[in-house]
Amino acid sequence: MRALSVRGARQRCDPCREWFDRPMTQRIEDHAIIGDCHTAALVDRSGTIDWACLPRFDSPSTFAALLGDEHDGHWTLRPTDQDATAVRRYDEDTLVLTTIWTTATGVVEVTDFMPVGAHRASIVRRVRGLRGEVEVRQAIRIRFDYARALPWVRQVGDDDGPALVATAGPGSVIVTGIRFHADDHRHVATRTVHDGDVLDTVLTWYPSHREPPEPVDVDDALASTRRWWRDWAGSARVDGRYADATRRSLLFLRAMTHAETGGVVAAATTSLPEDPGGERNWDYRYVWLRDASLALASMIAHGYRDEAKHWRGWLLRAIAGDPADVQIMYGIAGERELPEWELDHLAGYADSKPVRVGNGAYTQYQGDVFGEVLAALHDARELGVEENADSWALQRALLGYVEEHWKEPDNGIWEMRGPRRDFTHSRAMVWAAFDRGVAAVEEFGLEGPADRWRQLRDAVRAEIDEHGWNAERGSFRQHYDTDEVDASLLVLPQIGFCRADDPRMLGTVAAIEQDLRVGDDGLVLRYRTTSGFDGLSGSEHPFLACSFWLVEQYAASGRIEDAEKLMDVLVGYANDVGMLSEEIDVATGHHIGNTPQALSHLTLVSAADAIARARGAAAGHRTRTPQHDGSTHSWTGEGGRAGVPA
Repeated sequence: MRALSVRGARQRCDPCREWFDRPMTQRIEDHAIIGDCHTAALVDRSGTIDWACLPRFDSPSTFAALLGDEHDGHWTLRPTDQDATAVRRYDEDTLVLTTIWTTATGVVEVTDFMPVGAHRASIVRRVRGLRGEVEVRQAIRIRFDYARALPWVRQVGDDDGPALVATAGPGSVIVTGIRFHADDHRHVATRTVHDGDVLDTVLTWYPSHREPPEPVDVDDALASTRRWWRDWAGSARVDGRYADATRRSLLFLRAMTHAETGGVVAAATTSLPEDPGGERNWDYRYVWLRDASLALASMIAHGYRDEAKHWRGWLLRAIAGDPADVQIMYGIAGERELPEWELDHLAGYADSKPVRVGNGAYTQYQGDVFGEVLAALHDARELGVEENADSWALQRALLGYVEEHWKEPDNGIWEMRGPRRDFTHSRAMVWAAFDRGVAAVEEFGLEGPADRWRQLRDAVRAEIDEHGWNAERGSFRQHYDTDEVDASLLVLPQIGFCRADDPRMLGTVAAIEQDLRVGDDGLVLRYRTTSGFDGLSGSEHPFLACSFWLVEQYAASGRIEDAEKLMDVLVGYANDVGMLSEEIDVATGHHIGNTPQALSHLTLVSAADAIARARGAAAGHRTRTPQHDGSTHSWTGEGGRAGVPA
């Protein structure tokens, strides 16, 4: 693959590889995530942790070299032999990362993980000698507050229990297990590891006003962390051709679900660019109602009832109050203020500025989120999550708000920063909101004005049929004032608005194939940015979630071979440990955008389920594999359900 084109001092030219060969400038796909379900760190192929926010996903960074260089914080652990080669993998069904380093003198194993269930956020790096002897070097540069705070660092303990303590403002970290020495505002340590040796180094975050915590028992922490992940993964119902990719995606989704609050962050990173060198750089360390709702659907589809209950609790707390105040996204604990600001001192990944913290889109109105939320809560009911008076009262209040405001234009699923529009996808999700309200009354015996909701559902459908349909082209349109198409239209069959083989849907797919598929592999853009109506300069690359939606559409409409062909391409873009970012540069194969991207992984799960469902149907097998929205219903596509298949 060719390297990304970057700007400024980091510009590279063939055949030299000065930018990507430097340990601190790894490609996005070179990273693997480790996490404790409170936060996460990214480890690259060179053995460097170049992104970690402690103790929460959205905390200020402790290591931020990913968005700058080594001076912005990193922790590198690798052999001193520059010709050493590495092969890495996750321990089966865990987020415990194992890397085997081979040198001219020996072989060592490095195990990186974050203990699950610990009282403090910790990163553990264990080196074990496998053969011969290997000189291993560690270099750690701690920088709090997005590299704006140079900490006070001091050595404590003795040779039997050496420790490094770094403090700046409210946070401290203690690094135990090996004695470091200062070297130009960083700390380094070199040890020779022989066959059978074990060397543990542990970094633990704690509030600076408290005493340092007790050292982590690495043996116990490693065993319990492996056991926790395997127990969780072992309860998944996964089969079919793409079972491995599905299981790994579910693990990533669980890793991005906060253990205490239940909030599912959209990604572990901020400001990894959609257009390297451009301005399309956003902070994704928050909980989008849409993404979290779809993640819930993926969990429900594979039997995770506890996660469904946990997420519903987060949702009900976050949106409690006046429905008029519902936002498209919240903080991990339901925080409502997510002001967007820029970190001018960070160069940005591939010199992509600005680097942003917060996300100004939280103030936008996106009408589709009401449908996403109500569909997800309906899925939870179908799974058997018991409804209570408070949760249904809140859903009724949301529906009451939608009744009053459903005709208002919005910013759409893609958070357009231009003027509001009447987006067809948003209106279809409003249709879904009323549809699920009717189903709650008719199928679950809950109280509500089902007749009124049914009338409104039919009115929304009539409006879409009149204004969201482009008869001349034979396709649905992106919004009512354009003839452009949008990949979000692929969701219409998934929510039951129409059948996948409806002629209108087939015409829409043909238009999407013509306008939005790019590259030899035919990956899908969200929409054409050339019109400029999204309020941003520059362009973007194919959006993985949209391509997975096309897979699902192919499978559901009988194009199974096309579905599997595209699915194979998409799964093939995952990196060596199965991670996907937001987009793919089809010219180079490089990952683009924040990573790991929850929306990419949850749509992978849904696409894999759709193929398994289609293969089962083709073989004459009945299946109750949930649809994208978690429903086992077969849809009439005309405003109601045909009933549950036997």
